[in-house]
Amino acid sequence: MGGRKQHDIVCPRGVTVRDFKHERRIQIAFSYQGVECRELLPPKPVTQTSVSQAGGLRAEIVRRVAEKTFVYTEYFPDSPRAAQFAPTGLRVLLDDRLRLTEEAYERQVANGKMSPSTLAGYVKAIHSERMTDFVRGRAIASVKPSEVRAFASGIEGTAKHVRNLMTPLRATFADALNDDLIPFDPFTRIDMTSLLKKTTKNSDYEVDPFTQEEREILLQNARPDEAPLVRFWLHAGLRPGELIALKWPKIDWTQRRARIDVNQVVGVEKMPKTAAGIRDVDLDEGAIAALIAQKPASLEAGAHVFLNPRTGNAWTTDAQLRKTLWVPLLERSGVRYRNPYQCRHTFASALLTAGENPWYVAEQLGHVDVQMVFRTYGKFITADYQKPKAEPTLRAVAGRST
Repeated sequence: MGGRKQHDIVCPRGVTVRDFKHERRIQIAFSYQGVECRELLPPKPVTQTSVSQAGGLRAEIVRRVAEKTFVYTEYFPDSPRAAQFAPTGLRVLLDDRLRLTEEAYERQVANGKMSPSTLAGYVKAIHSERMTDFVRGRAIASVKPSEVRAFASGIEGTAKHVRNLMTPLRATFADALNDDLIPFDPFTRIDMTSLLKKTTKNSDYEVDPFTQEEREILLQNARPDEAPLVRFWLHAGLRPGELIALKWPKIDWTQRRARIDVNQVVGVEKMPKTAAGIRDVDLDEGAIAALIAQKPASLEAGAHVFLNPRTGNAWTTDAQLRKTLWVPLLERSGVRYRNPYQCRHTFASALLTAGENPWYVAEQLGHVDVQMVFRTYGKFITADYQKPKAEPTLRAVAGRST
């Protein structure tokens, strides 16, 4: 079919020349999603050549519409009609979706599925200045993997710090993909592990265990209502939340073990994060002696083994324990300050220095695998275990001493 003649110019099908008060413009017409669309092309001299080029552009659009690959905004980004056909995600702000993620976290806390301390960390990340600058005014469907990569690599801190900051953002994109707001999740196109190895700094936290002499000084200066807890901690290596959540029914006096299956964070008891966290910790003579000394103070008072001496009630948070028991104890002992988590490191390093099997130590600590033991406590591991075997067998050691 031939075109029609207009102003001495032959216009291909779907192409017309529009006369306005101050200019002439080329317009093309096509159908998209059942809607008849007409779009003016950018101003340019109207000639037979430019009109023929417009016919070629229209033919390309018609072809892509048929192939279902036409994206309106790619051809007419400034058209009022483009908003009608824009992907939903281009009309949804990333900032709004991030707020929905925050609300979802709050519901998880209310349902007991997330600890308040975890929520506090996520809220801090969501409202951080860096995050606010990144999401402000940005449509969620417009975010490219390269932009997320640049954002993550520009954060100063350890890999753990960056991952914690990025967790709410990652969750937001995952939810947006499930809701069909975006064609793909940009995080799936980023090797975050490799990126963080290249762009983050190593943690400056050091494993700094207490020496045997320091342990003795701490126990000598601990009050009678404090000493059992301190002794048990040094001999059992529990996480702070596991220590304050420990209950008498979990003590197996016959097998000399403590069942660890609860971790308490900000007053909320929850299951360990990994299956390895649920474990039976062997109790040596020092741990058993500590429990026997603690019996008069709490066995009849309630379920919890260790109580806050100031209140007579169970500890609510590990921060409470640190401020009211740990810090004063180190001050009056004259022992160089280390945070209470070093009790756990002291337990592990003492076992490894004595030649204990690293796989057994990993089991006692509740680690997912032995690699964390090698990374964290490598300098304490004897030469016999420096090269781990393929499939070692864990062995239980009874009656060990520290």
